[in-house]
Amino acid sequence: MTLAEHTPMMQQYLRFKQEHPDRLLFYRMGDFYELFYGDAERASRLLDITLTARGQSAGAPIPMAGVPYHALDLHLARLIERGESAVIVDQVGDPAAAKGLVERKVTRVVTPGTLTDAGLLDARREAPLAAVLQDGARTGIAWLSLAAGRITLADVANAECAATLERIDPAEVLVAEDQPQPAWRQRAVPTHALPAWHFDRANAERQLARRLGTLDLAAFGVAGAPLALAAAGALLMYATATQQNSLEHVRTLTVEADGEFVTLDAATRRNLEITRTLAGEREPTLLSLLDRCATAAGSRLLRHWLMHPLRDRERIVARQGAIAGLCGDAASVRTLTSELAGTVDVERIAARIALGTARPRDLSGLRDTLARLPQIAGIAGARGGTLMLRIAADLGCDPAWQALLRAAVAEEPPAQLRDGGVIARGHDAELDELRDIDAGCAKFLVELEQRERTRTGIAALKVEYNRVHGFYIEVGRSHAERVPGDYRRRQTLKNAERYTTAELAAFEAKALSAQERALAREKLLFEELLARLLPALPALQSAAAALASLDVLATLSERAESLRLTRPEFSDDVAVAIDAGRHLVVERQVEDFIPNDLALDATRRLLVVTGPNMGGKSTYMRQTAVIVLLACCGMFVPAKRARIGPIDAILTRIGAADDLAGGRSTFMVEMTEAAWILNRATAQSLVLIDEIGRGTSTFDGLALAWAIAHRLAGHNRSLTLFATHYFELTALPSEIEGCANVHFDAVETKGPRGPGIVFMHHVENGPANRSYGLQVARLAGIPSDTLKQAQRYFARLDKFNTRDDAQHDLFAAAQPAADAALGGAPAAAPAPTSHTAPEAVCSDAVLASVAARLATLDPDAMSPRDAQAALYELKSLLGR
Repeated sequence: MTLAEHTPMMQQYLRFKQEHPDRLLFYRMGDFYELFYGDAERASRLLDITLTARGQSAGAPIPMAGVPYHALDLHLARLIERGESAVIVDQVGDPAAAKGLVERKVTRVVTPGTLTDAGLLDARREAPLAAVLQDGARTGIAWLSLAAGRITLADVANAECAATLERIDPAEVLVAEDQPQPAWRQRAVPTHALPAWHFDRANAERQLARRLGTLDLAAFGVAGAPLALAAAGALLMYATATQQNSLEHVRTLTVEADGEFVTLDAATRRNLEITRTLAGEREPTLLSLLDRCATAAGSRLLRHWLMHPLRDRERIVARQGAIAGLCGDAASVRTLTSELAGTVDVERIAARIALGTARPRDLSGLRDTLARLPQIAGIAGARGGTLMLRIAADLGCDPAWQALLRAAVAEEPPAQLRDGGVIARGHDAELDELRDIDAGCAKFLVELEQRERTRTGIAALKVEYNRVHGFYIEVGRSHAERVPGDYRRRQTLKNAERYTTAELAAFEAKALSAQERALAREKLLFEELLARLLPALPALQSAAAALASLDVLATLSERAESLRLTRPEFSDDVAVAIDAGRHLVVERQVEDFIPNDLALDATRRLLVVTGPNMGGKSTYMRQTAVIVLLACCGMFVPAKRARIGPIDAILTRIGAADDLAGGRSTFMVEMTEAAWILNRATAQSLVLIDEIGRGTSTFDGLALAWAIAHRLAGHNRSLTLFATHYFELTALPSEIEGCANVHFDAVETKGPRGPGIVFMHHVENGPANRSYGLQVARLAGIPSDTLKQAQRYFARLDKFNTRDDAQHDLFAAAQPAADAALGGAPAAAPAPTSHTAPEAVCSDAVLASVAARLATLDPDAMSPRDAQAALYELKSLLGR
């Protein structure tokens, strides 16, 4: 069916749909937004709305679904949560004046990464739009926070792309058509392929220079991010098209320098549970514990700080100083928090002003917030310090803007402009006159009703109004003979007649015209007010950033006192020293948390951590990373004392999880994360390795764990916590300079229900001697007969493995054979240590494998043939 064969209305709809084929199109018809064809079927499933039909196309009914106009934002929010985009087509012509089809146009394009409306955005987190462009070994990433008016650029190595996107956490991603989509997380993010010419660097530079009011972008350091600059061009084109606006508020450009932030890979962000638990929940997490911010903007900034730990000591110390200045002055902090709680989200309101989508209560809230700024600035300035003084200066917004809003906006305006009463009385004489006419309606109707009752003698006569029939005089049928001759019948009811008169008709035309003209006048004045506020945007954005910073600092000072946090110290030596460190989140979940010390430095770079399951190893490692993270964020830390050296990365390999969608087993994920660490860790990196090598055979896993530990200590020379249940690895301190053993212990107890175990949760020097796996299994509820069987097998294994008390190096003599098996040149074997003879190592390793095989045999269940086969197998293992 051709376009010409459709009705005029459907022709209009289809023209809009041709321009936006991949988005749900909401088409305004009266009091509803309608969807047709495939959009209607899709929306019906997504929004759980009724699917109906309208007319026919090619002999089949046209599917249709709709939502009331006043409920549109509610449904849009549900679509955005599902990663969908929508196009809003509104009636811009007057239906009453239109002789044919009402004029319509696209007024909004709503996508997950271009949201500014308060009803669609999560108030406490960003939803940036990112663009990615790859060329050779480098990838350029540009991201735009439309609600904040800020663009950030970063050129990174291809291998760093996934980690960078994980840090940015975009709501939507743009890529060039000729490039693959970046694979960077399991959660699907809407990704759109755009023509390659959208990623034009010269055009992007021109656009950004114009926005920033500069000749070029040399002063912003874009020379270090040429690919990201080209990606920014695609960002601006896409955002401009979706907003139907020139984006005048986008005036901040930042280029991230290499080494500006402490590297946190995706696994580390997940393992440390910074903003999400391992189960994907929002609490309990580090953010949920720290976030007591009075404002949504403060919560967003706190999240940003936690995800972007700094390496610049000057900025870190400035934050610490501001927090320290607020600590101990609870009264000032309470006053400051109270004032901040009375402010609105200036950052997002400024964006809506620029886009022309601000609502009346946005402006009244902005007016009241501007009135609070002098007092808030006074509190900040009184604290002293570079950071607080800068915040106070940024809060110095010109009082003329607050005066303009006070004069123009009603004290308590309605939520919507269409409801009227937004513009303050006295701001515009013409509007006031029209309102007076409208306000005189009630008085006129009362006077007319009284006069007509006197004239006609009908005491029950009423003068009323409704939206369908306008103004009318209602007389009961019993009084019909007393109706004057100048009354003209308007409507007949069962028990009454409705009339109008020349006087009433003239007043009706005047009154209704005044209402319509007043609403039109208010709309015009409101749009003019938004235009007059555009020059204030830079000052408003600066004030917004200052309010958010002040909120975060006040919150962190309160948290420091409530959670017993201390100000960490910094040194130039590569080291981490912690006295009585605690895990902030875990200690809130248990009755008695036991603090622990840690010492890592150039002479003690790798700690092999052993001990029972549930003994505290993982918590000890995670709390170390969290303390270092908080210190690098400029925050106080949960420790009696902490001294932190230069840190360039926090890298972790903790826990077990597969990637079914990516076709990777648990062991493959483990090895991938380990490879990432080995290829990136430096002498200034903090590395946490927990139970590496569990997903394969015992000897493969042990060999890999041993080799990884050697590389971290000898090649990377990182500060490393290496937790393991391979007790053979406790021999590493005798092989590796700067390696030491620490352990967590447990005590077995006897009770009425049998033996039990008490975990000490306290770190001690030296290796553990047991892992208490069977005892932990009993706590988990493993059946007793299964535990007894396990105990018997354990005894048999232990008999073969405890030939003497010496710790043997299982790898030294086996290294040349392993190199040959891998097809590589022989590596230098570790030097023989005093506790073992190199010539005995091979036989011990072979005997260990024989012992492991013997432990699996059950002589009572074997036939003579099976026993003979087992003997031959054991003989081959011995090489005979």
